[in-house]
Amino acid sequence: MTDLSEHAEAGVYHKQGFGTPLPVQGNVGLLIVDFVIGFADPDVFGGGNIGPAIARTVEALALARRNRWPVAHSRIVYADDGSSNNVFSVKVPGMASLTEDNPNSAIVDELTPESGELVVRKTVPSAFFGTQLAPWLTERAVQTLLVAGAVTSGCVRAIAPHEANLFDMAQKYAAVMPLDDAIGAIEKSSGRNVR
Repeated sequence: MTDLSEHAEAGVYHKQGFGTPLPVQGNVGLLIVDFVIGFADPDVFGGGNIGPAIARTVEALALARRNRWPVAHSRIVYADDGSSNNVFSVKVPGMASLTEDNPNSAIVDELTPESGELVVRKTVPSAFFGTQLAPWLTERAVQTLLVAGAVTSGCVRAIAPHEANLFDMAQKYAAVMPLDDAIGAIEKSSGRNVR
């Protein structure tokens, strides 16, 4: 991840009062976006950096489980009969093949959900749009959400934008940081070691 303070627009945003640091608050949760077999496989939809991203997310998931944070996973699941196809599957026709029983739509083994973890099935990039994710997080009083995921230019971007837009996200909506920095901020805020 690049140093967002060096972004070309940093001075303009700072002058306008954007970019106030956002502290960790309240309960912490973890959202794992679309780490499914098809996105981990370069021959299907995956890219070269998915393996290391999965490995890093295994660490985040272990941390969340140790600390009993709410954990949600998302995966793209279209109806077998095509009734849930939309502009996303029209633009990328192969997406419509990600049905409930297609192995490419299954969450990778390393991140297999456990009992009590939410699995959001979606047909659009955002894990929030038209799903139970927001109310599920609200019921658990989650105020700080760690987000990790695959296909950054699409599905993670719909949650927390890709590096090209992380600067804007950090200025207006979120604290954007690598996992180790997030863990440090959570530990500082809670006053306890979560590792």
